[in-house]
Amino acid sequence: MIGFREESDARKCLAALGARGATLGLELHSEKTRLIEFGRYAEERRANRGEGPPETFDVLGFTHISGKTRRGDFTIHRKTSRKKFHAKLADLKEKLSRRRHDDLAQVGAWLHSVYRGLCQYYAVPGNYTRLQQFRDAIQDRWLRTLRRRSQRGRRLTWEKFSKLCTRWLPTPKILHPYPNVRFACHHPR
Repeated sequence: MIGFREESDARKCLAALGARGATLGLELHSEKTRLIEFGRYAEERRANRGEGPPETFDVLGFTHISGKTRRGDFTIHRKTSRKKFHAKLADLKEKLSRRRHDDLAQVGAWLHSVYRGLCQYYAVPGNYTRLQQFRDAIQDRWLRTLRRRSQRGRRLTWEKFSKLCTRWLPTPKILHPYPNVRFACHHPR
């Protein structure tokens, strides 16, 4: 992801990247490389042309969305990309199924480490809802898995199960600062 004010500069850079890659025997992936209008003035420019809101794009597991703060200033909203979200849940479902008969404390500790790792990466401002959705989905899949353990497991109530979740799957917290805080440069005076 590279940002430019002028489309002509972006096109020159894209051509240069393609040429440089070609010298190394590489080529840009046509489905993953494109120019989009995004940034502080993209919404206004697109509205003036009668077009919809700026496109979104996915990079490093996040969907980046051009947006505004509560005060109306430009900001980039980031949320876990739908593709990564569903891929992680599918992987988790398969692994939980294999651990169906393991000790509850072992499975809880494993789920805690998976969830903690996910939160440490995706716990950015504005992504709280997606983290909560992931936690809820983990709980749902774990409960379904436990209920499939045996006939006795079908008696597991949500009340009993919620105690396990409270212990092993804490409420998510935003861990990372906003980018303007993280990348702020402080010069000595």
